[in-house]
Amino acid sequence: MPRGASPKREREYEALKREFKQEGRYEGREEEVAARIVNKQRREYGETKAARAKDRAGRSPDRGLAIADYEQLTVPQIARQLDDLDRKELREVRRYEQQHKARKGVLTAVERKLAA
Repeated sequence: MPRGASPKREREYEALKREFKQEGRYEGREEEVAARIVNKQRREYGETKAARAKDRAGRSPDRGLAIADYEQLTVPQIARQLDDLDRKELREVRRYEQQHKARKGVLTAVERKLAA
């Protein structure tokens, strides 16, 4: 595990490593595979040094959206926050979602709000 990983990610890494050893999966490579999985999650959730630097510099892809920390939210969490947005903000969320994750649930919820 790289230094600076959160305690949550450290626990996750240890749990994965232990699970792989118990199941006999990835024999001799348990640590490597667990580290890759946890590092992938850190990248996806913007927990790496590069992602934090990008956010501080104002270049995060979800910066400027009406929903804070959009990239880390699930479909139900986003859907709950759509009620507070005006039509312009809804169109921005739709455009962003189409260009990035294209989650059907989010796009459907946005379209429903725009049609109402």
